[in-house]
Amino acid sequence: MSDPTRVTQGPERQLLEYLLDHMRAELIDTVRGLSETEARRRLVPSMTTPIGLVKHAAFAERKWFQSILAGLPDSACDGAMVGEASFVVGDDETVADVIAEFERAGERARTIAADIDLDATREHPDFGPVSLRWIYLLMIQEFARHAGHSDILREQIDATVSRSAGQA
Repeated sequence: MSDPTRVTQGPERQLLEYLLDHMRAELIDTVRGLSETEARRRLVPSMTTPIGLVKHAAFAERKWFQSILAGLPDSACDGAMVGEASFVVGDDETVADVIAEFERAGERARTIAADIDLDATREHPDFGPVSLRWIYLLMIQEFARHAGHSDILREQIDATVSRSAGQA
């Protein structure tokens, strides 16, 4: 799914879902092949790490699709509902674990959204009524931004690995 222009025509919903799935895959691709140490490497002053971005994206899926769209209480969501702390990856969590968590959250989001009309709205406590269309657009934007962040971190990690290999 490396080409966002592969699907360029079709019903609006198909295009939105395709681009959202593409952004999910792009974010995951930025951490595939990284070691556990590399995935946790902090290269910026914030808590942002490649694997932390994927962990946070899983939270975003749960927040917007499970909590807001489906109206589930936090206790019924399939993972932690911790806001900004969602960037923190536990020592016992592997890269594969976090990718699987994000993929599960994405699958559940697809299931929840499947029978909901794009114009259907749900009440957000801060933003008021939001439509499924708006949630799709927000998630596309969110995951694209985080994939960009992770691309830059991955580029820095890969450059460090290449320099180290050249010195060996």
